[in-house]
Amino acid sequence: MTNVSIIVQFLIALVALGVAIHYALLMIFRFRDELREGEDVETALVETMTHAGRSVIVSGSTVAVGLLSMIILPLPFIRSMGIGGMLIPLVSVLAAITLLPAMLAVLGTRINRARVMPKRFLDRGHPEDGAWGRWARFVNRRPGIVATIGIVIVAVLAGFGTQLNPNESQLKNFPGSGDAIEGRQALADAGISPGVMKPFDVLVENGGNANAIAAKLRTVSGIAGATAPKQWQRGGDSIVEAFPAIDGAAPGIQSIVDRANSALVGSEGTLAGVAATDRDFSHALFDNFPYLLAFVLILTFILLTRAFRSIVLPIKAVVLNLVSLAASFGIVVIIFQLGHGSSLWNITATHAITAWIPLMIFAFLFGLSMDYEVFMLTRMREAYDETGSTEHAIELGLARTGKLVTSAALILFFAFLVLSSSPGFEIKEFAIGLAAGIIFDATVIRALLVPALMRLLGGANWWLPVWTQRALRLPPAAPDVG
Repeated sequence: MTNVSIIVQFLIALVALGVAIHYALLMIFRFRDELREGEDVETALVETMTHAGRSVIVSGSTVAVGLLSMIILPLPFIRSMGIGGMLIPLVSVLAAITLLPAMLAVLGTRINRARVMPKRFLDRGHPEDGAWGRWARFVNRRPGIVATIGIVIVAVLAGFGTQLNPNESQLKNFPGSGDAIEGRQALADAGISPGVMKPFDVLVENGGNANAIAAKLRTVSGIAGATAPKQWQRGGDSIVEAFPAIDGAAPGIQSIVDRANSALVGSEGTLAGVAATDRDFSHALFDNFPYLLAFVLILTFILLTRAFRSIVLPIKAVVLNLVSLAASFGIVVIIFQLGHGSSLWNITATHAITAWIPLMIFAFLFGLSMDYEVFMLTRMREAYDETGSTEHAIELGLARTGKLVTSAALILFFAFLVLSSSPGFEIKEFAIGLAAGIIFDATVIRALLVPALMRLLGGANWWLPVWTQRALRLPPAAPDVG
């Protein structure tokens, strides 16, 4: 059906492993909770499937939506990554709701028999009595302070995120070693324009005068020279090569491309080459991005509205996810674009981030971060339906999912760290962007901002207009008595 990017094999080998463990952790945590409450194995399994199983399906759907959105872009290798990535949550969810429950039914209470941690680290009593329960009560008492701390951290990182330069790096900033790097340095030492490494290629068709076109291009401001060798002719077609006075990825290259295109108007020449192709690639990528964003946000909002039976919680979840992404871009900018820490991966400051990387980080991170939101809010919604208290829902939800979220985030974090050891600096940027984003989201967003903002919103969290209930065929939300 389509060519498949080589990156897909790394995604399936590492991301799929992390995502599958995500869903397995959610199911196992809930199963053990039910056993701790004194339920028999069958009842515990039914409760696990009723609540955690539903969360897994919702989470997998949001991840799949984010990745499926990439087929909107008219770029084959991006589409292949979207299709390959979409299969990750689908297969993981299928295994979590079929094979895993069968294994839990067979294991029963024996799931707690093997111990890999020292006794002093084992959970005792209810999670509400542990560290996450204490943190939840602190957030309930001081939501304003916690929210302020989280907002300040996000604002600083998101500020760096606004400096993101989605473009090819200039060749002088390319990391690595070898003959190509030595040749690049030799050209620079000789004072030869870096544009010779990314020349403009002009295809002259229908017997057009290649020499006349080359002469016209030499008069274009920003072009250092142009040539039309006789050997580059086949029949009525020929190639003209022009050399910009700056790197093909330098900030001023777009205006030079535009002037070269203008000079070719009315001739038989068509501009191509790496610099022109990069510009067309960026246009294809970002001109269609608003449609991709709208597709993801609308479908995610509908899914979460049905899952949480609230219109406020999905809006908050979507906004916080976008904020988390902006902060993640800030981390990528700090490490790779500005070079503060890139030496850990033997890379110097690139001063730009390859154009497709922010898009891929968005597609993967939006869905994966939403997993944590779904894990937490599903448990909070369940507690609120039982007690009618927002404060109690925050305490129980955070206490019982805090450890799950951090464990799942650490698993994905280490998977992405392994991915960052792959050759090629683009993969390193992509992997570290995902790793940093996952950890940031699981800590600052889910542990600080989500519970603090919910506490400040109070009963408004659960508001669901009547028309929305009817449109989605949902039962009325429970009244807030807390």
